Amino acid sequence: MSTVHAIITGRVQGVWYRAWTQKTAEKLGLSGWVRNRSDGAVEALFSGPDAKVAEMLRQCRTGPMLARVDDIRQSPGEAPDQPGFHFLANR
Repeated sequence: MSTVHAIITGRVQGVWYRAWTQKTAEKLGLSGWVRNRSDGAVEALFSGPDAKVAEMLRQCRTGPMLARVDDIRQSPGEAPDQPGFHFLANR
């Protein structure tokens, strides 16, 4: 099991990136959350089996059709308190 905190930059707001992230994470059976940041990035926490978290991060590099991902900064994260994948309030 692993938990990764990710900050995704590029054209990732206004292109359904958060909804795509939630749908993709749920398909992979991950727990965590996603939210928009005031600096234009999307921030997320992915928690689950190592291979599934790695697959999620791989898919995040492309994102939904209208997105353009420039970078994903990753760091270890703490497992979420709740199961499932959720939207958090914008930060």
